[in-house]
Amino acid sequence: MKKTFLLFVTLGILLSGYAQNDTLIITAKDVNTSVLRPGTHRWLVYFQNGNDSGRKSYSIWNRTISFEQYQGKDVIAIRQRWDSYDTITHTVYSVSDRKTFQPYYQESWWKGRGTVKVDMLKKTIDFQGKLLSDEDTARSLKRIWTAFKSSVDQYTLNWHLDLETFPILPYKEGRTFGINFYELASLPAALQYYTVTGSTKLKGYNDTEIDCWTLVHTSPNNKETFFISKKTKEVLKLEQEFNGRYRFKVKLSFSDDH
Repeated sequence: MKKTFLLFVTLGILLSGYAQNDTLIITAKDVNTSVLRPGTHRWLVYFQNGNDSGRKSYSIWNRTISFEQYQGKDVIAIRQRWDSYDTITHTVYSVSDRKTFQPYYQESWWKGRGTVKVDMLKKTIDFQGKLLSDEDTARSLKRIWTAFKSSVDQYTLNWHLDLETFPILPYKEGRTFGINFYELASLPAALQYYTVTGSTKLKGYNDTEIDCWTLVHTSPNNKETFFISKKTKEVLKLEQEFNGRYRFKVKLSFSDDH
């Protein structure tokens, strides 16, 4: 009897440890892109310097999802436009595989910085009109090109499409996702860990309560908490704290399309 009891205790400890270490490294077979909804979706983004400070630096992120063909492949195209006050500050055209969501192509423009085109299929980067290569010695260009070469042959997901990536993941309470995120034309691909810490309810229009997963990502002096609808899989809200400051993203429920 004593041996049986000890066996059950040991098994319980092992199972408990397993449950606490449910880490899933995301691969192509783990994503479900069918949950993405075509159309334009918008988030209000703003900052606060502290809990009691006013809101500032407002912008609207417009993100339009469509299913298209690209170089003979079925793809998901996402077009972004970031509006700040009366100015467009950033536009992006991203193309990803329809099934795996792996990035194929991205053309991005930043106000004051110019245009960068990243082609994962042709394995090229056009940086402000210049094709990068091993011959580039300028530190900034060499860093971008080296990061690209180390990332292009891996299964990656586009970190610039995080609001579309989180909906396609297989949620389970206590699970940690290891996502090989690559910010195209920036830092090399690396596993980023996001943990499903539990569930909560957000209150919407007409006092409707929306059941959400809470997904948390931390790095030095930074904590991000995403609220993902269990029903629609959309990211409804982000609360981010970094170096004593705060950033929020709130999904807008209604469109102003005509």
